[in-house]
Amino acid sequence: MNILIKPIITEKATADAEVNNRYGFVVSPKANKVEIKKAVEATYGVSVEKVRTMNVRPDRRTRYTKTGVQTGKTNAVKKAIVQVAEGDTIDFYNNL
Repeated sequence: MNILIKPIITEKATADAEVNNRYGFVVSPKANKVEIKKAVEATYGVSVEKVRTMNVRPDRRTRYTKTGVQTGKTNAVKKAIVQVAEGDTIDFYNNL
């Protein structure tokens, strides 16, 4: 099971990484905090101090088309905010 799906690279997440040394990841919905901590430490070689998780609900959408009303939703995801130790950094752009 792949725990880390992708990093969150937004303006808000980048500012949080620069100021507070916290990084965001989209993770597997079945992963817990201990598994997320081990995966980040193994992948990026940093020491993790704290992990916070949140379940993001799916967005529901309604479209009015020629054939009628179409309803749907996006997938639910789980996000993790990982705080690394002072002096450690994660560089997402080193292998582009």
